[in-house]
Amino acid sequence: MQIETFTHRLGVGWSGQIPTGLDSSRTLVVAFGAPDYVDQPEALAELASAFPRSAIIGCSSAGEIHGSSVADGTLVVAVVPFKHTELSIASTAIDSTIDSASAGARLGQTLAPGWPRLVLVLSDGLTINGTHLVRGLQDSLPQGTTIVGGLAGDGARFARTWVLVGGKPVVRHVAAVALRGPLEIGAGSQGGWDAFGPERRVTRAAGNVLYELDGKPALALYKNYLGELASGLPAAALRFPLSIREDRRAKNAIVRTILAIDEGSQSMTFAGDVPEGWHAQLMRSSQDRLIAGAMRAAADATAGTSGKPALALAISCVGRRLVLGARTEEEIEAALEALPPDSRQIGFYSYGEFSPAGRACCELHNQTMTFTTIREIPA
Repeated sequence: MQIETFTHRLGVGWSGQIPTGLDSSRTLVVAFGAPDYVDQPEALAELASAFPRSAIIGCSSAGEIHGSSVADGTLVVAVVPFKHTELSIASTAIDSTIDSASAGARLGQTLAPGWPRLVLVLSDGLTINGTHLVRGLQDSLPQGTTIVGGLAGDGARFARTWVLVGGKPVVRHVAAVALRGPLEIGAGSQGGWDAFGPERRVTRAAGNVLYELDGKPALALYKNYLGELASGLPAAALRFPLSIREDRRAKNAIVRTILAIDEGSQSMTFAGDVPEGWHAQLMRSSQDRLIAGAMRAAADATAGTSGKPALALAISCVGRRLVLGARTEEEIEAALEALPPDSRQIGFYSYGEFSPAGRACCELHNQTMTFTTIREIPA
């Protein structure tokens, strides 16, 4: 399977010539770029011009992954000309979090014909409830379709994100591409975070907005744990996500990242649902544990596959990058070592990750390293 990857840097240009002769209705083009490309879209226009018949999908990031490197201010691109895999692409506008499930349903209904094996979805990272988006997709896609993807990023600014629609960067949209064909697909998602402090019950919440824990204002409790770091909210919350689980006996907890805070209501808005009655606990991590988690995620994504070269899409949470700091590339290098030799890797740092890894169906994850490996099986 042919896979071409290359990069562009704002103010510098392309790393090499854009590969020609690969454009077709069966060619997938995936691009992840810095937030500033929405204001300087010339490179994206060149990409769209080079691949007019291809399915182009992409979004803004909080850091771009190419091979074993992480960068800012760049655009990373993978081009995969399939031989037997059919592609279709869809997008929809989203004006508020209330529309999240409907947006997923609209995309799913458009992409459902032909029983897709895989749907890659990339969403606005701010005006969304990722839990509801995935639920809408799952309810409208055929059973057995694997859903992966993530929420677009904007560094630690949380101001504006974009996704590609028709090759152009637009805000407040969700886009997805469906793949139908002889594919070998792997998925892995791991965290590396540890819970600390008492486990509390969610006593008041509405969707992805948390108001009270144990009957007390959620934001006030959270600030008590953060201490002087609380002045840096909401960005500081990326270092201290929340673990939630339905009951204390549940082994698979879900991690949630804070997107916004409201001083007036003393509430916190998360990337996905925080259901009333569930149990919640703060989390923190060490650099070594995060790096080990990334390696496990890559190994999980290739377990049970043929072990032959594949396209690897790495989507990691911006919170992990803030914790890892100067060691961020070690996470990417460790993951790449666990992939089959000669695999090609691109990805981005996100506000949330979609993966079925470790669960019966796709789920929104936060603060994880998520891998998807894609390989077309020869006919």
